[in-house]
Amino acid sequence: MRIAYLSTFYPFRGGIAQFNADLLEEFGKEHEVKAFTFTRQYPSFLFPGKTQYVTEKDNAKKVDSEAVLDTVNPFSWFSSARKIASWKPDLVVMKYWMSYLAPSLGTVARLLRKRGITVITVLDNVIPHEAKFFDRPFSRWFLKQNSGCIAMSEAVLRDMLSLTPDKPYILQPHPLYDHFGSRTDRTEAVRALGLDPSLRTLLFFGLIRDYKGLDLLIDAMPLLGPGYQLVIAGESYGSFDKYEAQIAASGCADRIKVFNRYIDDDEVPRFFSAADICVLPYKSATQSGITAIALHFEVPVVATPVGGLAESIERPGIGLMTPGISAESLASTIPQLYERGLETFAANIRSVKKEMTWSVFAGKILLLKDKI
Repeated sequence: MRIAYLSTFYPFRGGIAQFNADLLEEFGKEHEVKAFTFTRQYPSFLFPGKTQYVTEKDNAKKVDSEAVLDTVNPFSWFSSARKIASWKPDLVVMKYWMSYLAPSLGTVARLLRKRGITVITVLDNVIPHEAKFFDRPFSRWFLKQNSGCIAMSEAVLRDMLSLTPDKPYILQPHPLYDHFGSRTDRTEAVRALGLDPSLRTLLFFGLIRDYKGLDLLIDAMPLLGPGYQLVIAGESYGSFDKYEAQIAASGCADRIKVFNRYIDDDEVPRFFSAADICVLPYKSATQSGITAIALHFEVPVVATPVGGLAESIERPGIGLMTPGISAESLASTIPQLYERGLETFAANIRSVKKEMTWSVFAGKILLLKDKI
């Protein structure tokens, strides 16, 4: 089978590019594949980070892709469809995570389907966390242009079905990222990060945005007591000043270590090897790619009860959900993991990892194609 994949690939950076590279590699084991990517992914004013591109420290898979799609230029939407169709694929796979992409990707999908080509999209989000008035109509139109969709959480599936109830779909959890390498020695990781080896270590990892609830976790620190330290590792999308002020006022500044920057791939093992628990204090969510990284390093997770987190964390026993979305809920739940034994959760993680492979995920996409 010939499978074309249109999304973000090397030299673009980030979790979505990593996801695409891993899935493309899996398809390529048994099928002929070709990657198509963006000439321009976002205009600069829509990207609050420092760079959209990989650095020398990223362990990014250097996918050989053809840059065709400029999300700002409608002429490229039509030329992209022609270029992809000229390769004569049996299946085109896309990735969708924000409504800004709906016009460009939706147009390409529509034109390809008119040529009789099956188009299946993997959905990260249907309704964004920081929703705007145009999100629902844009996403509804985009979904209608697809032959079928893959939802990675029940929350995303509900959003999809609320907009396109008759769309063929498969629900399949996010596979595990496996390109970061293995855990390193905890003592060495703690030393390298300048942490206190005698304290219990909590990790907040990934892009820092308001909906991710970092403020709640900072407020939980004085409630947890002096036996805990917090590592904040990730680039802030927006000013970090309010968090700095919150940390200074918490009385725990000496136990909160901040790495406010993009964490290069080769640094990731150090952070997860130093951590006892990865905390997701989100105020809204669908699923989280951070969970997939934590599972890879066999680090238990504490998360708030939003979106699809419960089905991916509490149900398989790889961590605990808080009773509410508050600092008090975090402070009451985090000690329970230590009381129950971190190794108990790690053992559950090792069992779950066998089911969340790229091979299974790719197979589900092909199964959906056969059903359409």
